Amino acid sequence: MTQTLLFWMAASGLALAQVKPCKVTVIDAENGWPVPLVELRTTGNVTFWTDNAGVVAFDLPEHMGVATWLEVFSHGYEAPADGFGNRGVRVTPEPGGNVTIRVERKQIAKRLGRLTGAGLFAEAQKCGEFGEWQESGITGSDTVRVAPYEKGLFWLWGDTNLPSYPLGIFETSGAMSGVGGLISMEPPTAIRYDYFRNKEGTPRAISPVPGKGPTWLSALVALPDRNGREHLVATYAKIPEMLAPGEMGLMEWNTSKKEFETVLKFWERSEDQKSPPKPYPDGHAILAKGPDGKDWLYMNGPPDFKCPPTFEAWKDRSTWQEVSQPASFETVGGGEPLTVASASIAWSEYRKRWIMIVQQKFGKPSVFGEVWYLEGESPEGPWGPAVKVATHENYTFYNVMIDWPLYDSAEPVLLFEGTYTHTFTDNPEKTPRYEYNQVLYRLDLDDPALRGAQGK
Repeated sequence: MTQTLLFWMAASGLALAQVKPCKVTVIDAENGWPVPLVELRTTGNVTFWTDNAGVVAFDLPEHMGVATWLEVFSHGYEAPADGFGNRGVRVTPEPGGNVTIRVERKQIAKRLGRLTGAGLFAEAQKCGEFGEWQESGITGSDTVRVAPYEKGLFWLWGDTNLPSYPLGIFETSGAMSGVGGLISMEPPTAIRYDYFRNKEGTPRAISPVPGKGPTWLSALVALPDRNGREHLVATYAKIPEMLAPGEMGLMEWNTSKKEFETVLKFWERSEDQKSPPKPYPDGHAILAKGPDGKDWLYMNGPPDFKCPPTFEAWKDRSTWQEVSQPASFETVGGGEPLTVASASIAWSEYRKRWIMIVQQKFGKPSVFGEVWYLEGESPEGPWGPAVKVATHENYTFYNVMIDWPLYDSAEPVLLFEGTYTHTFTDNPEKTPRYEYNQVLYRLDLDDPALRGAQGK
């Protein structure tokens, strides 16, 4: 900075010290909970996004002490519109000050926060809070799976971004957490993941499979063998081309090596067999009694695979059975049928019913970002009708999963998460920090808005 500029700033009374941010907190007007994933935009098109604490560290020198219009946008939440249709608020930020903005939730699901990636509490940390929070070393995590294992929870994610490189882990990242795992059932919240790391302390791959392309794991589950010993197993897919598997097989966790090892390959692409023959284990795994009263291991959502819930049966293809499920489901109000892009099921002791969360295929207003709730009599159905519980405007929310190990199913609560990404949209903007990460939602099962799907 030149002497002339310094003299001019001093003569003008401009402070040379760094501006202390004004803490702006966005809350749900109904319950006062902080709302993550809210965009605040100035009339000069400077944007901020709230973190898991619902906080933005507003630090623009030109707006301090000045009446400032902030446009407010958030999937499923909104600020009141003025006479011109502008949705936002006028605030006057002050250095070190506090401002609260209230938004109205327009969807049934309550957004609790982001579970993966960097800077979960970064904005609040700029305001002197959450100083004890430790970063994971991960910036993006695609497609989650979870299974209770060894008195804890075992987590898997697909392609994983690192600070040093996009898609820095191509062969599945993983972590352990405590049972329950979630810091709080209300925001601000997070999960303290204990990632598997290399000797340098960087999160590492845990499913090495030779060949071209990434390795994706699904159908994660812990199964007992005939002697009662627990085996953590999964299905792998090798992806040599964009979204197209070249081979699939079964893997088992090696506790001493702390990585998955191949048990068998059950399919390889060929001219005669260009896709794996059904049924095969994929998607999310759930152990449950079927309508026949027998215990089964179900896979996918809605479940289209089952086998006896043992390690031996899981390896024996002759025990694999296909479960018939409809291609679409009715919706409350009789609108267009709900077509499934991805889904996850769980038992609700509170509802005494099976619950399914569905990511819609070709929905509106987002093509792959609309999420629905259904109930069923058994893991094999029948299901429906469906009620929409979450929306993502021109954004994708895919590979949804019910986080049933994180809550007590006897309580009127259900948690689900999915991958939040601009992929499969024409949206050119990627939400800072949230893009390509897992976002968590909560449903209160005693909410009257769900009654259409609950038969009440």
